[in-house]
Amino acid sequence: MGILIVDDNQVNLFVIENILKRAGYKDYLSFTSANEMFAYLHNDHSASPKMPVDIILMDIMMPEIDGIEACRTLQTIPHLKDIPVIFVTALEDSNKVAEALDAGGLDYVMKPINKTELLARIRVVLRLKQEKDKNKKQAEKIKSQLDLSQQVQNSLLSEPIIEDRFVVKASYIPAYKLAGDMYYWYKIDKSRYAVILLDMMGHGISASLVCMFISSVLRDSIRGCADPEFVISELNRWMHALNLRNQQIPYYFTAIYLVIDTNDKSMEYVNAGHPAGFALVDEDEVVELSNRTCALGFFETVDVKKTKITYKDSVQIMLYTDGVVETMEKVGMNQYPQFIKSASKLWDLPNIPEPINLVLPDDMQTEASDDMCVVMIQAK
Repeated sequence: MGILIVDDNQVNLFVIENILKRAGYKDYLSFTSANEMFAYLHNDHSASPKMPVDIILMDIMMPEIDGIEACRTLQTIPHLKDIPVIFVTALEDSNKVAEALDAGGLDYVMKPINKTELLARIRVVLRLKQEKDKNKKQAEKIKSQLDLSQQVQNSLLSEPIIEDRFVVKASYIPAYKLAGDMYYWYKIDKSRYAVILLDMMGHGISASLVCMFISSVLRDSIRGCADPEFVISELNRWMHALNLRNQQIPYYFTAIYLVIDTNDKSMEYVNAGHPAGFALVDEDEVVELSNRTCALGFFETVDVKKTKITYKDSVQIMLYTDGVVETMEKVGMNQYPQFIKSASKLWDLPNIPEPINLVLPDDMQTEASDDMCVVMIQAK
């Protein structure tokens, strides 16, 4: 354990050094100014290894840089800001002492120094530092695990498909590292494509775990039978079964799932409690993909209502989650006219940087408090 002592008075340095030495503290260094202390802390070219610094005992009244200013400076340096500072001062001005503590000091000892008091305060501050270091390591471990979980979750999201007759692309902005929104698409055969966008209740770790579970069910269901009625019924069955095992927090999600056939020039979809998407049919008519089925997970069975749309030349579909709607409301945008305006133009989809920019400007996307996702699809 290393201690730095900073005081412009050599007598005070001598007294503190003797107190520490007699108490069994062997690793300490003394400095007569804050500049000397910073020179030591910043010297990365020392031939000998540095003593780790666990605590700083510092006078308040010093020339050039006083203890309060030195403490403020320490707080601005990431690798030094967690070193605890105990002020050792002869000042009896309570306002000055309060200023020193506000600057980042953890405690103070009055001069003339009482040995018992100084050692007791050192022990208390060191215990606090050990606990803080322990929590910091735990936080770093959790962050590492969250980063890995985020990578796993992101790997489940589909890559864009850009083909002559079919294009699909998504923008995804999670509110936290882990999110409850998910999109997935699958090429069933040469002309048919399945696409789903779902929004799990809530966000964060729990929502993302349930979302990853549903993602596994979804993949198996689509590969077995891609029909919208079958897939939505299967997702509801599994979600309801999960809720039966977990009585404390019932989970549910909304989803819009569609199958596009570029040979048949048709689209079949089911909207299960999800915000209505929009389809631009033959560059002429904007059709709302309305909600006709309830959200999934509440009931053992749901009445699934499938809708079919046909087109002659092209269809462009815009899907989004409620985080986009909430953010638009938050910034004062009139959402549905904006969605209809964006959907009513046939975009050169492969060249669009981010589909979300069609409905929400960059500077407003930072206002989101929920996961946001926009999916754009074109079939020709």
